[in-house]
Amino acid sequence: MSTRLDHRNPLVFDTHELGRRPGALQRLSRTVDAPGPPAVLGIDGVVGVPEGKPVELDLRLESVMEGVLVTGTARASAEGECVRCLEPLRLDVAADFQEMFSYPEADERGRAAEPADGDEDEDVLYLEDGMFDLEPVLRDAVVLALPMQPVCREDCAGLCSECGINLNDNPDHHHDAVDIRWAALQGLAETVQDGEKDNMGGAEAGVDEKQEK
Repeated sequence: MSTRLDHRNPLVFDTHELGRRPGALQRLSRTVDAPGPPAVLGIDGVVGVPEGKPVELDLRLESVMEGVLVTGTARASAEGECVRCLEPLRLDVAADFQEMFSYPEADERGRAAEPADGDEDEDVLYLEDGMFDLEPVLRDAVVLALPMQPVCREDCAGLCSECGINLNDNPDHHHDAVDIRWAALQGLAETVQDGEKDNMGGAEAGVDEKQEK
């Protein structure tokens, strides 16, 4: 089977050195640059590992009967925006993963054979010429390890719902709460007071006129 993978891609790993003897182990460490679209390591518009930022990979490759079992951890620094105060944030992420890369089926002559049309299981990842691409596994693992609602700190007070001021910088900030029912009564009382003042003013004017006569 002709490979579609590029061995120069830092997220493509070669298992030829591992061999096919069940139980054989190989440990690898590699630092790669975080890929860009469409393979972004994160949640679009929320939080993620910026393209080109370093991602440290520690892998354990184990040869089994069906293929190569890959277990590993990815460590990187993610960036995003706090959902409470909307300030930029940075957090360390460690994503654990495990995936089986299966050997392609072989025909009776021992040559690798392509799966028949419609027979390929989309959930099964295959080795291609002894190599595997870690990118989809890495992407899924990092996304699952990231918080859906990142915060700059656990006790972030967020923004004032009335004026939008950052409450972390102004912990004593508050607005006097007014019950809408009392506000209506207050307005009615002020109207009555204004009417009484007008009536009093008219009465005083009448008294002055009588005194002048």
